[in-house]
Amino acid sequence: MAPVPLSGQTSPVSETANPQSQTDSVPAAQTKTEQENAIEKEEQSQRALGILPRFTVTNRQDAPPLGPGGKFRLFARGAFDPFTFGLVGIQAGVSQAENQFPDYGQGAAGYGKRYGAAFGDQLSNSFFRYFFYATLLKEDPRYFRMGQGPVKHRFVYALKQEFVCHTDKGGRSFSWENALGALSSGALSNAYYPEADRGVGLTMGRAGLALLFGSAGGLVNEFWPDISRKLHHSHKNDKPAR
Repeated sequence: MAPVPLSGQTSPVSETANPQSQTDSVPAAQTKTEQENAIEKEEQSQRALGILPRFTVTNRQDAPPLGPGGKFRLFARGAFDPFTFGLVGIQAGVSQAENQFPDYGQGAAGYGKRYGAAFGDQLSNSFFRYFFYATLLKEDPRYFRMGQGPVKHRFVYALKQEFVCHTDKGGRSFSWENALGALSSGALSNAYYPEADRGVGLTMGRAGLALLFGSAGGLVNEFWPDISRKLHHSHKNDKPAR
């Protein structure tokens, strides 16, 4: 006959049951976090044609929101990617060839100033858009890809995503992160562009270009996987049969 515990004493079974259940639940939560981190890491490694970054794209409409750290990593991942430095170099070269911002002059010094200005535009726009305002206003800066449905519907959806965003609470709102980010970046550019080219016109022009390129980027984000799949399928069909 098993001994009956005296009043005020705790059964040995009850002492070990709860700790066991607690240790079982902790690894499950950790595993879920590790899985989400792995998915985010994979998403932030996507590229088109092997070079064009698609780090801000997710194929999951129900993806968990990014925390401040995740948003900062998203900003830094794109802002300091080798492709970004190369693209800025091309922009500076075109600007110098067309003698834009003539007060910068020509030669290596002029190219360096144009490169710095172009990189400043890229860096500030990414910072304000993907981190600062996204964190402050609790908006998700990623592009949530639709991935299926009629092409016309997806085309309109892609253009709208520059002005409609997911919130950290799971809803939808006007994308203040993009609008304010473009305006803030344009305003900041007055600090390093030549005095003759500063003013409201520069601010609004840079902001408009940022939003325009953002909309074009939405089309690439939405349709590139479909294009890549068709190109890959066509390449396979072109191979001669053995």
